[in-house]
Amino acid sequence: MSNRDDMLRKLAELDAEHAKALAGGGPKYVTRHHDRGKLLPRERIELLLDEDVPFLELSPLAGYGTDHPVGGSVVTGIGVVAGVECLLIANDPTVRGGASNPITLRKTLRALEIARQNRLPVINLVESGGADLQNQKEIFIPGGQVFRDLTRLSAAGIPTITLVFGNSTAGGAYIPGMSDHVVMIREQSKVFLAGPPLVKMATGEESDDESLGGARMHAEVSGLADHLAADEVEAIGIGRRIVANLRWRKLGPPPAVGYAEPLLDADGLLDIVPGDLRQQFDPREVIARVVDGSRFDEFKPGYGGSLATGWASVHGHGVGILANARGVLFSAESQKAAQFIQLANASRTPLLFLHNTTGYMVGREYEQGGIIKHGAMMINAVSNSTVPHLSVLIGASYGAGHYGMCGRAYDPRFLFAWPSAKSAVMGGAQLAGVLSIVARQAAAASGRPYDEDADAVVRTMVEQQIEAESAPMFLSGLLYDDGVIDPRDTRTVLGLCLSAIGSAADPGAGPYGVFRM
Repeated sequence: MSNRDDMLRKLAELDAEHAKALAGGGPKYVTRHHDRGKLLPRERIELLLDEDVPFLELSPLAGYGTDHPVGGSVVTGIGVVAGVECLLIANDPTVRGGASNPITLRKTLRALEIARQNRLPVINLVESGGADLQNQKEIFIPGGQVFRDLTRLSAAGIPTITLVFGNSTAGGAYIPGMSDHVVMIREQSKVFLAGPPLVKMATGEESDDESLGGARMHAEVSGLADHLAADEVEAIGIGRRIVANLRWRKLGPPPAVGYAEPLLDADGLLDIVPGDLRQQFDPREVIARVVDGSRFDEFKPGYGGSLATGWASVHGHGVGILANARGVLFSAESQKAAQFIQLANASRTPLLFLHNTTGYMVGREYEQGGIIKHGAMMINAVSNSTVPHLSVLIGASYGAGHYGMCGRAYDPRFLFAWPSAKSAVMGGAQLAGVLSIVARQAAAASGRPYDEDADAVVRTMVEQQIEAESAPMFLSGLLYDDGVIDPRDTRTVLGLCLSAIGSAADPGAGPYGVFRM
């Protein structure tokens, strides 16, 4: 099978899972929702966004491989509203009434983190019955972070806006309660801490939805609603006017004008990564199809050849690129990376990490040569870099190499994966082999005979398990990335991310200058 055929097969699998997220609760509940005169979450988002602008959906595969629906019962992403890049969070009421499960919570918290890091106004499109009570033990305590984050965004001067399209009950009532701007819809929005049945049980009081938490009551009596709309379309229009009135401006540097498109066609990205990641490929072939004018000004091209480093731009935004060229990171590559990261910080240039690494080199020669301290040097540089980081996993991303190349634990502003990517402590075959060696040594130490048949079975099971757990859709289901993307969309996705990053001010240089490595 050719590289292209293998990638197309993986993309077909990816499309099938994306379709599950797009389907929401399924045809029955989608029809019921439409019959009530309501829009679906992505329909609401489409009306809210400026005409003909892209929407960068985040974590669409959240929940894949778990007991929860793919998509996490919520849609999150970045789009332009009234000329302003905003972070959007929209409940999907066709999935268990929009109730929040543990995946919903993790996806929402990740979206709010992106808004905070990149100074993006937040728009909540709410229609939710609150927490899914069957999962309350996993939601209740960590769920309070959503309310904390909303108030911290407001305190940081980042606007928060809530459009209430239906129920916003129990803990969900605090979403509008903690937002700067609130829009409700007459005879449709309902916001209360406890509905009539619970109020009856708790206090004996008889009440109805409208007097307890209806939109008109909140607009005229409680004051929770700032705007009262006649229907969903009007509510969305009011939301757009609120954003327009923010007088929002970006604080980061603008992109260069008049940049050139890549000289090579993005379709060629399907041909580069082999199905067997043990085979090498040149990341410069990827870079040439992603960066402006296919121009890559390489830094130290003759030193540390397993890591390509250099300068480029994407949609007019300058970037420094670190791309694994031959998988393994040696001492030279580690020192080269540390120096390059410091240079990027000196020039205040965002960094883009393109992963295809099996980790840092092991063995007696390399341990004696200082691979630990040199790898630590690279990880230190990544950890304390203050410029924005973006990561794309295009091939392998194993072991500490994942850390040195700015994996999820190192807080890249955005992290995406190609369908060809894999990430784990090590490859499945290697991990199974290590366990086999340890088991053999234990048997020999105790004088027991070693069961070769059982060893073969265990090795096969372990290898299959690791291969499954290192697959990109599995990791995306756990929100270890912000989405698995079609390689051909890489330039567009990076451009949208770099534009969003420009909303925030430069955090300023760190405490060190450039050390010669």
